[in-house]
Amino acid sequence: MRIGIIDCGTNTFHLLIANILDNGTFNILHKLNIAVKLGEGGIDNNVIKENAYARGLNALRQFRALLQLHNVSNIKCYGTAALRNATNGQQFLIDAQSLGIHIQLIDGNREAELIYKGVSHSVNLPVAPVIIMDIGGGSTEFIICTNKEIVWKKSFELGAALLLEKFKPHDPIIISEVAKIEQHLNATLQPMLSFINDNHISITELIGSAGSFETFAEMCLHQFSNPEELTEKNSFDIPLQQYLTVHNQLLNSNAAERKQMKGLIEMRVDMIVIASILFMYVVKKIGIKKVTLSAYALKEGMLFEEN
Repeated sequence: MRIGIIDCGTNTFHLLIANILDNGTFNILHKLNIAVKLGEGGIDNNVIKENAYARGLNALRQFRALLQLHNVSNIKCYGTAALRNATNGQQFLIDAQSLGIHIQLIDGNREAELIYKGVSHSVNLPVAPVIIMDIGGGSTEFIICTNKEIVWKKSFELGAALLLEKFKPHDPIIISEVAKIEQHLNATLQPMLSFINDNHISITELIGSAGSFETFAEMCLHQFSNPEELTEKNSFDIPLQQYLTVHNQLLNSNAAERKQMKGLIEMRVDMIVIASILFMYVVKKIGIKKVTLSAYALKEGMLFEEN
């Protein structure tokens, strides 16, 4: 069975075209990620601005052409935080429908379930609880899980684009702004921190789901090893000491300097500092000792759900 998967995220629209085989596996025919930045300039006010709106529809037009080229009629398309929350999100869905693409909005819990499904096919989850973290543009999902089940999950309005619009930090960011962001994270993430503490759960491993974590891994590899190590791998360990070096470089850099950093793609130049602050906060607050990148995320979870 041939299927097209579309994940309409806040920062990026993803297309995945695959053949699902009789044995339950799949082979990917085509992948395309387009940086649409739906939240740019308006996410803090729950609106998709005109230019971002146009970028989103243009991405869907490109996807439609590729789906037609590959003769795909079975299409599954999900919309997440930006489309959920924007006052003009429903109009975007209507305009997408006119292009022949039906977007189904999903809530944060459903996002978390699909992320878990994708990650569980990428990483050998242990018996002991681990935490999965997926940093999006409009929201960040956390899933506490084992190799058998989801123990706890929640989507927080802590996306990198949303935090960037909310705090509008200097470039480079200054220490007082980092402290303000961390205070906000501490208050917002209390439901998760309380669950961990109240249930005496020890978590030392974090699995980062695609997106920003791919950037962290690539930046570490460019500095300390060989970036080709990441090619075609479904999972990859990110040494914390290496990441700490990268984190400090990001905090002390401006946009022009970040554009020159190897492993950092242009679409993440503005948001990667906020994403790194969020990641580092969780590492320190929970006491993470091991970090693993999962190349599979929500869109792969959508695909595996079809098996």
